Amino acid sequence: MVRSGFSRYLRFSVFLLLAPCLDAKAESVGVYSGRHYNSDKELYKLFTQRTGISVNLLEAKDDALIERLQAEGEKSNADVLVLVDAARLDRAANLGLFRAVKSPQLLQQVPSTYRDSRGRWFGLTRRVRAIIVNPKIVSPNSIRSYSDLANSNLKGKLCLRDRKSVYNQSLVADQLVSRGAAATTNWIKAMVANLAQPVFSSDTALIRAVAQGQCGAALVNTYYVARMTSGESGKEDQLLAKNIDLIMPIPAHVNISGAGITSSARNPEAAQKLIEFLASPTGGKGYAEANNEYPLKGYGGNPWLKRFGAFKSSGVSAETLGANNKRAVQLMENNDWK
Repeated sequence: MVRSGFSRYLRFSVFLLLAPCLDAKAESVGVYSGRHYNSDKELYKLFTQRTGISVNLLEAKDDALIERLQAEGEKSNADVLVLVDAARLDRAANLGLFRAVKSPQLLQQVPSTYRDSRGRWFGLTRRVRAIIVNPKIVSPNSIRSYSDLANSNLKGKLCLRDRKSVYNQSLVADQLVSRGAAATTNWIKAMVANLAQPVFSSDTALIRAVAQGQCGAALVNTYYVARMTSGESGKEDQLLAKNIDLIMPIPAHVNISGAGITSSARNPEAAQKLIEFLASPTGGKGYAEANNEYPLKGYGGNPWLKRFGAFKSSGVSAETLGANNKRAVQLMENNDWK
């Protein structure tokens, strides 16, 4: 136990009491989070300083948290569940893990595109799935949209992450809604035919492969590129990042991370206060900057994201992305996206 942080290590996650020593009667809120950034913890500390409500944080992978919350039922210590990607938020909602919230503040702070229409979950940050190229292999001027990745001039030059990636699943859901099943099917088939090598298991590995010339183009989330460009992931990655160009597709697929109050919450009032804080300009700014993500409104002040320029969203809501996830996965499977 590290007493300065009240840390305890569990089987698959870390439990942190992010507050000064408070008496046993002090108010607290339990948070299960699929995010794992130190800056998040600093925000929780700020929330405690402002409200006197301590935060009990349990961090793990999103799917593991969903399964844990299901298993714990009414005995769960979680008041707030934070998940990454619209499909996971939708899944948790359909499993009955969230309760509906009526909050004028959240309705004001969170655009309707980034929240559940029934008030079960609310977006907190935005994530864009962009295209990267190695300009020595693929001309950046040859790509302006996701559909361009299906062009035959990319044969043997494209690399993709596997279909298990929820980020790719949501992108396909976006294309299904925007372009229809037939066009999306043809797009997937053509991209698979363009592959330079078998699919990857992570965005970071994809970026490195493009930078090293193993691939000419790929699909990745912008914050992975920002990590490498800023030197956050090490000097070697920072040098590699100089070998790639990032292209904001027109229009761009926008995903989210978000949170909701659990159906088993013991302190729903404190839970709502925390989510409202995280969606506020102060909390939202910090939550986005913790992982080089975009805030819910505007582009924020992140210098690395500013280099990527503005983007125009496809307009497909996070709720619609989640609702079309199963169709997207089936389409990927049927057309050999491994």
